[in-house]
Amino acid sequence: MISINSGHSLYTFTDFLYKPKDKRIYTKLLSRTAPRRFRIDAVNDLAQDPFPIHQISRPTQLFVKRYFKSWFLAASTLQVPRYQNKISMVRPLDEEHGTFIPLPERIGDRSEANEIPNLLKQEADRLLEKGIEQHQIRDFEAALQTFAQALILYQKIRDTQGEGKTLSNIGLAYYALGSYGDAIANSYQALALSQQCLDRRMERQALANLGNAYRHLEDYARAIEYKQQGLAVSREIGDLRGEMAALNNLGMAYKAKGDCVTAIAYYQESLALAYKLNDQKVVGQVLRNLGNAHHALSDYSKTVQCYEELLAIAQQLPDRQIEGQILKNLASACYILGDNGKAIAYHQQRLAIAKELNDYRNQEQALESLAVIYDALGDYSKAVLYYEQRLTVVKAIQDRKLEQQTVESLKFICYATGDFARASQY
Repeated sequence: MISINSGHSLYTFTDFLYKPKDKRIYTKLLSRTAPRRFRIDAVNDLAQDPFPIHQISRPTQLFVKRYFKSWFLAASTLQVPRYQNKISMVRPLDEEHGTFIPLPERIGDRSEANEIPNLLKQEADRLLEKGIEQHQIRDFEAALQTFAQALILYQKIRDTQGEGKTLSNIGLAYYALGSYGDAIANSYQALALSQQCLDRRMERQALANLGNAYRHLEDYARAIEYKQQGLAVSREIGDLRGEMAALNNLGMAYKAKGDCVTAIAYYQESLALAYKLNDQKVVGQVLRNLGNAHHALSDYSKTVQCYEELLAIAQQLPDRQIEGQILKNLASACYILGDNGKAIAYHQQRLAIAKELNDYRNQEQALESLAVIYDALGDYSKAVLYYEQRLTVVKAIQDRKLEQQTVESLKFICYATGDFARASQY
């Protein structure tokens, strides 16, 4: 038996057969359960055969009210003639009874019955803000617990917008934890609620969450679909930051799919907006993605161009580790292009940062790269010098495999240059 939860009671399929019209509504709504389609306009095609509200049975009324907030909104969407002339008379809804109350009277009502929902909303808002702060400091597990408390209160007072925002944040927390299935489930709920209460920003965020989660699950078709929808919403509401993020994320989806040409096009659009908004952090992020895409296409000159711009930004930030990673990529691209001078300079800068941070792994990698370049240039004395420095580092971190590899490299150079006495020392 098919059943559906109206939010108040559980109704079976037979409950929706009280009136002939009910079956039509139920079939339409059930056939459009995909969140993107499950919107107010999901039943617009019923407008060709309008019917009065009183012909619809109570179970169906409760079901439709759950998703359309009021009979007024549902009826105007269905284009029921008897409600058409009331569209200009929208008033705030009384969430308890689904009726319209004049705004001044509602604000002035300080009855005890209204004080309790207000207090619960204040507490729910406080918990939501606390959860967001916990998320920002990357305490995701604690954030989930706090969001769960907020969600209960929003559901209790039937605050659809608060409920949707909380579910969206729960989706983000699960995404950060790598629990993509849970992220998708909560984001779907947030999407449905955003479309119910016509909150386009919440809708954009839910679509973004879904697109990112599906990309990590390697379902690139769905990832792109939701990211495209999110981009469209961002443009419709004039949200430049949302548009910038959507374009960047679309680029990432296409890059993961293997379509680097399309990815680059989206990255360039995103980069233009980042420059327009003067958001250096995002400029750096997009430049990194753009450089990686050019690298994947073996377009190393453009890779170097992107990474040199990125390096200039990174050097203004206090994150030396990121700067070292950029220098590594720059050096590699320059080496492939045959620009050994630049490659050596970037590896030496990287080595200096690794020493500053006591980062032995990056030290030994930079030293090896320098030794390899000098070996290729025929400057064997410098190659031996850097290999010997690397040997000291790998001994310090007690990596026997790298130690043996470095000794073999040293012996090879010594034998090649005829320095057998030095070779015997290793």
